[in-house]
Amino acid sequence: MAVLILGTATAGYLYYRHLNNNIRSSARSGGESGVKKAAPNAEGQSPLNILLIGSDSRNSAENVKLGGSKDTVGDKPRADVQMLLHISADRKNSSLVSIPRDTILPIPECTDSETGQEYPATDNRPINESLQRGGPGCTLTTWEKLTGVYIDHWIMLDFAGVVAMADAIGGVEVCVKTGVWDKPTRLVPGGSGLKLPKGKNTVQGEDALKWLRTRHAFGNDQNRAKAQHMYMNSMLRTLKKQNLWSDAGRLMNLAETATKALQVSDEIRSVKKLFDLAMQLKGVPINRITMTTMPTAEWSQDRNKLVPVEKSADALWRLVREDVAFDKNGKEKKKPSSDKPSGPPAADPATLGVSVLNGTGVGQAPRDGRAGEVADILHGKGFAEAETSQPAEPSKDTVVRYAKEDGDQGKSDALSVAKALGLPTTAVKADPKAGGLTVVVGADWREGTVYKAPKVEAGDLPEGADDLNAADEGQCMDIYSVYRWDGKS
Repeated sequence: MAVLILGTATAGYLYYRHLNNNIRSSARSGGESGVKKAAPNAEGQSPLNILLIGSDSRNSAENVKLGGSKDTVGDKPRADVQMLLHISADRKNSSLVSIPRDTILPIPECTDSETGQEYPATDNRPINESLQRGGPGCTLTTWEKLTGVYIDHWIMLDFAGVVAMADAIGGVEVCVKTGVWDKPTRLVPGGSGLKLPKGKNTVQGEDALKWLRTRHAFGNDQNRAKAQHMYMNSMLRTLKKQNLWSDAGRLMNLAETATKALQVSDEIRSVKKLFDLAMQLKGVPINRITMTTMPTAEWSQDRNKLVPVEKSADALWRLVREDVAFDKNGKEKKKPSSDKPSGPPAADPATLGVSVLNGTGVGQAPRDGRAGEVADILHGKGFAEAETSQPAEPSKDTVVRYAKEDGDQGKSDALSVAKALGLPTTAVKADPKAGGLTVVVGADWREGTVYKAPKVEAGDLPEGADDLNAADEGQCMDIYSVYRWDGKS
């Protein structure tokens, strides 16, 4: 939505400062996740990851009117919508992944940057509660711990913000296969109130919010996420078609609305930074934007809650971590990797000190002694000074880090370590905080003496990931039978 809304940065200094003052912000992260930012590619480009959060705050009269339940007035808001937007390093494709709000996960230890209140780590809690345990920074930290993906920024909207933005855009087209009325029933109270006839409809304002909040009529939280993806895809198509740049009045209205509606992480708290961020997505073709939901299943302890389908979820996050497109529409040829040995020759293995850390404790207990086993493999390859190091550092993927200040020589040495272990060159990362060559044995290599890299290819989404491409205008939502409406009664 931010792609075209903040182009008024040149509208005058005073107005620019006024827009900046509209924007609210707080800290990017709520705690330590241990996840490192991905290394740049051959052209010096890095992927960009942004966490989008929809808050259910009812702490204003406007939000109470829009959101229903008055029982939660005064409570800390929950993160009822959570989506990770990934923009590829080359800015040629983008993917978006949702996690349903009632997905049960561990929430890490967090500190609220605004109040200083500390929250202990918890097990088996719905992910939407992360917002209550340290603000949006804690939600970001929770995502990083789960996915192993470094997240650069977060952006948050509440109910009133969604309505304001939907009105400013002028409406978004959605589609239902039958008429829908998401009303209370004898067995299921509540409902969003969404009421639309069969076929395509343009929604804005409160109707847009109702579409985004509907769950019962769409069947479950997974399908609600699918409806949200349809809305966002349609919105992107709408914004791409609108010639906003020639309508100064409307453009200023959009900028005013956006800066009042958004709350962002501290490092992007300015119109210029948000505009620059938006331009990263603007050039991505519509048919290279793909949206999906993390595969989940019913939780054994409560069928109304969900848990990740571990194997499929891990495969999905690996695509994001390795910057692999969710679609197969890219025609570009792969460019040579910057990790090919083009620098100085690696030093004699016997002279290289290598620290080996156990990072296998992701989602389960660490594999005892794993760092020692890998150190022994290195000894057998001539790295006589390889030794285990503490503490453990949980990591989804096995990586070899070298100190950034060691430059090309450090990179060559790290590549020789990776080659000895059978790791791909993409496992080699420059790290400004690395004290020397370091191998972190990840959860992807818990056993064995030969590393087997999981196969990842563009468009190869795991089972259970129902993807939608932004260029597909023919999608319509199924309606659960109880909530079908004939357009008359």
